Order: sequence, then C-alpha cells, then structure tokens
Amino acid sequence: MSNRNYGDRTMHKATCADCGNECEVPFEPKEGRPVYCRDCYKKHRR
Repeated sequence: MSNRNYGDRTMHKATCADCGNECEVPFEPKEGRPVYCRDCYKKHRR
C-alpha cells in the first residue's frame, strides 16, 4: 500500500476487525479498539 494519502506518516500493520485481512493504517492500533481496512471502514461510516 502506498503512502499517497498520508504524506510522511508511518504506516502500521493491523488486522481488520471485520474481514480479518491484513491492512496498514496511519496510526498505531490500540488494544481493545477495532481497526478496519479501507473497505470495511467505508461500510461502518454509512
């Protein structure tokens, strides 16, 4: 995954709480808080 939308931010590997796929996010995932891949995040925002 490219950093095109996040500039020089460090990307962190995470596992999507919905689909279980590995993804990268521009923040450090915290225990107890769900992380979603781009596709699942879009579903939750609707």
